[in-house]
Amino acid sequence: MTAVRGYMAAESGKSGVILCAREHLNSLDESSLEEVKQAIRSVPWLHDYYEIGEKYVRTKNRLVSYVFAGLRTNLDSIKSKARILIAWIDEGEQVSEIAYQKLLPTIREDESEIWVTWNREKDGSPTDQRFVKSPPKDSKIAEVNYPDNPWFPHVLEMQRREDQRRLDPATYAWIWEGAYLENSDAQVFHGKISVNEFAPDPENGWKGPYFGGDFGFSQDPTAAVELWIYGDDLYIHREAFKVELELDDTAEFVCKKIPGFDKEVSRWDCARPESVSHLTRHGMPRAKSVSKWQGSVEDGIQFLRSFGKIVIHPRCENMRKEARMYSYKVDRLTGDVTSKIEDAHNHGWDAVRYAVEPMITRRQIPNVAFKMN
Repeated sequence: MTAVRGYMAAESGKSGVILCAREHLNSLDESSLEEVKQAIRSVPWLHDYYEIGEKYVRTKNRLVSYVFAGLRTNLDSIKSKARILIAWIDEGEQVSEIAYQKLLPTIREDESEIWVTWNREKDGSPTDQRFVKSPPKDSKIAEVNYPDNPWFPHVLEMQRREDQRRLDPATYAWIWEGAYLENSDAQVFHGKISVNEFAPDPENGWKGPYFGGDFGFSQDPTAAVELWIYGDDLYIHREAFKVELELDDTAEFVCKKIPGFDKEVSRWDCARPESVSHLTRHGMPRAKSVSKWQGSVEDGIQFLRSFGKIVIHPRCENMRKEARMYSYKVDRLTGDVTSKIEDAHNHGWDAVRYAVEPMITRRQIPNVAFKMN
């Protein structure tokens, strides 16, 4: 794309440079020089318009040339370069805030552009803050992942499926879905989650199905799940998630997503007894409210973690996302993972806890005797 823009600039009579920068670049071997050459060679009419040397790329009329530089070591020399038409900052995740502060004011030609490409890693990195959290008003943001690639090769699809089976959800989502690289140690179910296809077989020892649901509030989704237990493992087979789902539409929506939900007992949040009563009269006659007690969330999580593994079917995209995001709070000053659970990304997991609520053992709170003097 920079090759096309360089050609268009030269054709319009503009002269200047297209800066291709990275935070760390010690030699041309570490630059995007070869990528630019390959892009030009892949389009015959562009190839005819450019001169490509071993260490340079420029238009044949010499109006536009490419400059490859490292922001960490070459920033001062970059600032002195005249007429930067396009600044392409690649591998932007590593770019420092000071680099942006020094570089961006030097891009001041009419209709000049700044392009930043990167794989997200840290939530709150300088690039994330500038171009995701608080993007410029005239910016265009595009998230591109493997489904957007019409030439995505079969060999990579096989690798993706293997990673989905082998890796924890946070690492998989970072590699393949453009997510931040989360602190795995802070994840509530760290080390327990796998994603794989399976087919419950009640004739061969599968126990279930178990159904649970959590009502939505405002922008939070109503969530429902179908679970099975086989051996020492818990299996999440189907899910139903929807934001702003009206109570009158809940039974129809859930039963369409999870066949058989209306035929068996389903357990729901007891904080909404009137909603559970409504469900029993409108499509879910066996819906029940769960019991809650002091520490019931922690007891439920401990029970779920007692399984050898928790397997999520690939079609349960929301449960996969919540498995990655459901976390303990992290101390902002020390970075230590605390024992307090973030009240977010937990709607599906609440539904899971409700589904198996009768199996959860309540913690024993010791009696304390007080002696009055």
